[in-house]
Amino acid sequence: MTSPSSSVTASADREAAVADAVAQGIPSALSDLGHLVRIPGIAWPAFDQSQLERSAEAVAALAEGTGVFDSVRVLRADIPGTEEKGQPAVLATRAARHGRPTILLYAHHDVQPPGSDELWDTPPFEPTVRDGRLYGRGAADDKAGIMAHIGAVRAVAEAIGDDLDLGIAMFIEGEEEYGSRSFGQFLKDNEEALRADAIVVADSGNWDAQTPGLTVSLRGAVRFTLTVRTLAHASHSGMFGGAVPDAMLATIRLLDSLWDENGSVAVEGLHVRDAATPEYTEETLRDEAGLLPGVTPIGDGTILSRIWNKPTVTVIGIDATSVAEASNTLAPETTVVLSCRIAPGQSAQDAYDALEAHLRAHAPFGAELTFSDLDLGNPFLVDTSGWAVGMVRGAMADGYGKDPVDLGIGGSIPFIADLVETFPAAQILVTGVEDPHARAHSPNESLHLDTFRHAIATEALLLARMNEVAR
Repeated sequence: MTSPSSSVTASADREAAVADAVAQGIPSALSDLGHLVRIPGIAWPAFDQSQLERSAEAVAALAEGTGVFDSVRVLRADIPGTEEKGQPAVLATRAARHGRPTILLYAHHDVQPPGSDELWDTPPFEPTVRDGRLYGRGAADDKAGIMAHIGAVRAVAEAIGDDLDLGIAMFIEGEEEYGSRSFGQFLKDNEEALRADAIVVADSGNWDAQTPGLTVSLRGAVRFTLTVRTLAHASHSGMFGGAVPDAMLATIRLLDSLWDENGSVAVEGLHVRDAATPEYTEETLRDEAGLLPGVTPIGDGTILSRIWNKPTVTVIGIDATSVAEASNTLAPETTVVLSCRIAPGQSAQDAYDALEAHLRAHAPFGAELTFSDLDLGNPFLVDTSGWAVGMVRGAMADGYGKDPVDLGIGGSIPFIADLVETFPAAQILVTGVEDPHARAHSPNESLHLDTFRHAIATEALLLARMNEVAR
């Protein structure tokens, strides 16, 4: 009979072997990450879609190379309501053995468009290391998430070998940055292959570069296009200005009604979540967000309550006469895109209904409003009572050497609601490799290299410990 002390020793030895395998594998993980960053896989139709195919094939090759999975496939799912297929995703699976649980590892291989090259200090798709960070589009969001999964699986396979009984599924999506349009259908098509006891979504952030974070709440998202019309055709601003409201005037007045004098959202029917937040200073906000010295923060309450638990409305796009083409004309029509974040606890549909009602009620001068291109994503609150949550917190504490912080995130991951609906018994663990200076979606996106190392160590420990759990 094996004594308890010998079991503890064996477990400690295995974890030491895992930690050593992680350390030995970091150079390869960084090299492979650099290769992925060089592939400009962007799901927007205006970009070369063959690059997404290259990216998916590269990820599939990495999964095959671990030697762990029984099956690795590149798949596309239908986009519901259309005749189109979604972007290529990678699905790798291995069956659990000897009564062990199964874990699903999620990340995405598509990236945001780079924007203007002039705003980058180095080319966006040429990975560059400086000052302890790896710069490049997708270096943090979310190709580092892919490599955290691959690096952890490699380390566990090397350290545990034939004793690896844990079931592992890996789903690397190809269109997260473009709305995950085929995500729900992909889950339906591959439900049994993806079914798991715990799901790690490696697409979030950490408290700072040294302190891990477990995301326990996410705001929802409402995005739509609003067109404001006041005239049947353009008219001379000198001949009719002062009597005729142009579309830009009406749009400015209408948009201004969305906020109060402090910049807080002033839309009746949008909810606020009442929840405590950790201490976070204005100085930290200024440093992390790049707030200019003379600009004050907006909103009220604690800073993190504004970011985690309250709604926002942001104008992220506008179609109007350009400065270069400006003429003395009353514009008949202006179009804007509004991106709104919704507090946890409110459905995105209810929030959109409140926004539309507000805009219609406040349309100045009888302006005509048209709403289109609606995109909804529900918020999410993690159930933190499960065994896997405690296990990932312990793995974070050991992998980073610091206790994790439970985070709310101001951003949104709408597809998590699809995961919860399809796999209601699974525990959702939202992790990530970003720190507050990662600048995801922005020029000069970067990955903190020590955070990356700690993230791989954390996930490898989680896999090793789950390998000891009876399902």
